[in-house]
Amino acid sequence: MLLIPCPHCGERDESEFDYGGRALALPALDASGDEWHQALHLGNDSEDCVDEYWYHAGGCECWIRLRRSLSNHAFVEPGSSTGVID
Repeated sequence: MLLIPCPHCGERDESEFDYGGRALALPALDASGDEWHQALHLGNDSEDCVDEYWYHAGGCECWIRLRRSLSNHAFVEPGSSTGVID
């Protein structure tokens, strides 16, 4: 079970959320195909943490962006990396 820190509702069970995927840094629209392939499919394997989008369907119904550790799945600094997506 994963407890997800919602900025509006506090820590909630992951069953209340829908996973929205990784928050990717995308290249410019005129970037090469290789740059797009790297960004979308390969990512950065040296990352210790990943930024993700989560939708709080069972609560405040907001999209939030969180940073999660890849080694233990814990949310890292949820107070500073948590925010509502405008």
